[in-house]
Amino acid sequence: MGRRELVALVSAMMAFGAMGIDFMLSAFDEIRVDFDLGVSSTETTRVVTVYLLGLAFGQLFYGPLADRFGRKPTLYAGAAVYMLGAAGGALAPTFDLLLISRFVWGIGGAGARVVAVSIVRDRFEGAAMASAMSNVMAVFVLVPIVAPSLGALIISVAPWRAVFWTCAVFAVVIVLWSLRLRETLDPVNRRPLNPSAILSGYWQVSRTPITFGYTVSTLFIQAAFTAYLASSELVVGQVFDREAQFPVVFGVVAILFGLGAIINGRIVERLGIDEVVNRAFIVLFVFVSVLLVMTVVSSGSPNFWLFMPAIGLTLSCFMFLMPNLNSAAMEPLGAIAGSGSALTGAVRTAGGAVLGGAISEQVSTSVTPLVLGITAMTALAALSVWLVRNRAARLADRSLAAEVA
Repeated sequence: MGRRELVALVSAMMAFGAMGIDFMLSAFDEIRVDFDLGVSSTETTRVVTVYLLGLAFGQLFYGPLADRFGRKPTLYAGAAVYMLGAAGGALAPTFDLLLISRFVWGIGGAGARVVAVSIVRDRFEGAAMASAMSNVMAVFVLVPIVAPSLGALIISVAPWRAVFWTCAVFAVVIVLWSLRLRETLDPVNRRPLNPSAILSGYWQVSRTPITFGYTVSTLFIQAAFTAYLASSELVVGQVFDREAQFPVVFGVVAILFGLGAIINGRIVERLGIDEVVNRAFIVLFVFVSVLLVMTVVSSGSPNFWLFMPAIGLTLSCFMFLMPNLNSAAMEPLGAIAGSGSALTGAVRTAGGAVLGGAISEQVSTSVTPLVLGITAMTALAALSVWLVRNRAARLADRSLAAEVA
């Protein structure tokens, strides 16, 4: 399997998670009606946040499995759970059972995510890894561009539950495609599967300052993304009264994500991770400031044609941060890539789901909660990067002083 096909397959694995979110967005109205939730109920945001919590929780289990049995067996196990959760959601008679199925579904999607990041770490290092991750993200972002429209198309000719079955079929396709992939885990790096070895691996990951600091930063970035994803249907439909246009609007904004990922993949090997991250934060703060002023001046109801491009550009800046910070966090973890991917992914996804879900549930008739949430998450992400770099610089100075002494 060549590099291009490998990147495409890894992107499809990552798309497990995205499909489990973006396909659902067009079904929110039907879900509200079917389960008698109310026309503008925000309870449908839990369909996203519960799934993300399952995605986070599951990664903690798949990481050690990937480091013990290899990437491919772990992918197959996750795909089986993914299909079980999708089928359970399709057959759920109550909203509570739907949420339980979504949690199981998220646990299944976690396997593919852990394996995808582990494969990239197995095959690439440094800026090359950041570039590969950006290319993965560029392909991966096609899912939010296409998924809502495809979901709406499916719902127009079939019950909303058919969307769930479509995701199960997608899992089968990925499993069949992955048969072409050779195992990327070096036998030398296989770790025993016992509690002490698992805890030792996770302890090693958590004690790595660069890994911990950059993971916390990506947690806040994930929270901003989650807040937008979970509330986008309400923002477009309720705040701007453009419900019918939601799939198109969502897709156009997602195109900006893809462009950001593509550009990042082309420049990160030339400029380096730190330089790209620095410049991205500067531009990001400009866009966030514009969003904030726009929201305050309009009392939470800005012009649609100004707000959507502004939030799209704001979120596209995160595509210069997420793959690079994630790659920098994984760089020291070559021998325990599975455990590293699992723990960092679990922390990022769970923290992002909780914070992003809390923000999205405040959105109803105004974009103010969403914009304030994105602003706060951006500031915290930048602070986390500054703190970890400051600590790394102090440790380097101490090490140099000790060598001189």
